[in-house]
Amino acid sequence: MADDDRDFIERANSVAEKLHGEPMASEEIAKNFALYGVQKRAAALERFDIELQGEIDSSQHSLRRRVQLMALRKKMGGIHEALRKARR
Repeated sequence: MADDDRDFIERANSVAEKLHGEPMASEEIAKNFALYGVQKRAAALERFDIELQGEIDSSQHSLRRRVQLMALRKKMGGIHEALRKARR
């Protein structure tokens, strides 16, 4: 994975396309995230946070993608916290 320069959403879409023939929407990514166990969710969030710490350029596409990633990270963090409170 170290050589993979795709972001979280791009990697998830690649896997979805291989399995289902089409990319996954952010909502679907978040739903699937809820199916992970607590340790796998925590590890995924840590990797996501590391990815978000990377530098971005000021192109419109890059900024738009960063906003999408941050929104997905916030949603996934909320799901993780809600499931932890429910002891799941």
